[in-house]
Amino acid sequence: MKKLLGFTCTICNKDLEWNPSTYTCPSCGTEGILDVKYDYEFLKGHIDKKYFAENKNYTMWRYAPLMSIEGKKLKQTLKVGWTPLYRSERLAKHLGLEKLYIKDDGLNPTGSLKDRASAVAVAKAMEAGWDTIACSSTGNAASSLAGNAASMGLKTVIFVPERAPQGKVAQLLIYGANVISVKGNYQQTFEMSAAAIEKWGWYNRNAAINPHLVEGKKTVSLEIAEQLEWQVPDWVVVSVGDGCTVAGVYKGFYDLHQIGLIDRIPKILAVQAAGCSPLYKAFLENKPFEPTEENTIADSIAVGVPRNPIKALRAVKDSQGTYITVTDEEILAAMKLLGSLEGIFGEPAGVTGLAGLIKALQEQTIVSTESVAFICTGNGLKDVQNAIQAAGEPLKLEPDVKELDKIDLFHNMK
Repeated sequence: MKKLLGFTCTICNKDLEWNPSTYTCPSCGTEGILDVKYDYEFLKGHIDKKYFAENKNYTMWRYAPLMSIEGKKLKQTLKVGWTPLYRSERLAKHLGLEKLYIKDDGLNPTGSLKDRASAVAVAKAMEAGWDTIACSSTGNAASSLAGNAASMGLKTVIFVPERAPQGKVAQLLIYGANVISVKGNYQQTFEMSAAAIEKWGWYNRNAAINPHLVEGKKTVSLEIAEQLEWQVPDWVVVSVGDGCTVAGVYKGFYDLHQIGLIDRIPKILAVQAAGCSPLYKAFLENKPFEPTEENTIADSIAVGVPRNPIKALRAVKDSQGTYITVTDEEILAAMKLLGSLEGIFGEPAGVTGLAGLIKALQEQTIVSTESVAFICTGNGLKDVQNAIQAAGEPLKLEPDVKELDKIDLFHNMK
């Protein structure tokens, strides 16, 4: 493909020729995560605002010319992407922000932003003739892979830590995946999946290893920019676990800037849970991350040993943004706030970014006159147990209308 120059290793910075079967740097091994390298001058001659204005394909595949895929059978996949970007009124007023936009990626087919990466994994596997795809996941990557693969008739082998919420495990089983629940943490789950993938030769969907999957995740930024008519916000806020999503968020804006569709790259506020924040600590101390425990209700970002640290740290630094952490209590409060003020149901990891935005405003890292886009990365129906914890139990009464008088229902209405 003329648009692709090859890869660049994030460790040794060595440029590699384009090879669709290359995953990591031959010199640096599995730690040598690769960046897909584009010919931006070529893209400038083929992609402009007119191209998008005339494009009627309102899925993530409208950005296929900016991705490392061949484009075969894309119309047959699940309709991933082009999720709504809401201009907030009530929540913005509550937070004291002049401009707040909410990107609800929980409305993707399997309920999370991870569909963007999994759709690319399915496309790449089919390009290369694979019939089985595998990955490890705390939940969302797994369910998104299972759903997207099922839609195209591919088999999946999924490894999840035993703490994965039942809602996400149920999705996997419904989609017909071969599910292995590992009695250990995410790091142990990842290592087991890596060994199995090497042994049986399945297509590898693990986002940190497979360089093409960030190219899927970056489409969330491409959509934000286009939905705002190419006038990007001052800040983009996103939750962070493995580091692949925040890397994709930056890459999308970077690509658009390189081909001249936007005039700047937004600052990124990367938010981790306080109970599992290795990248936050590494960013603040400007040193390699140290493994941490995975003590947070936000299971989708509970990654004590992130697999994509270099891209994750570099993305935030290059955007002139920063990292922040929030407690589980702050995450639960953000779940209730987002739902009650905007009608958007986010899972704990999905609203961690909002909790971080609230804290950043309190600390004046972000000020009220700056424009902000918050990405809600996952749907709350994936974790109803924590949703009940955030919202509280319903009123339980005998089936007699007189019971309502006892509780002064209308006085207590929120």
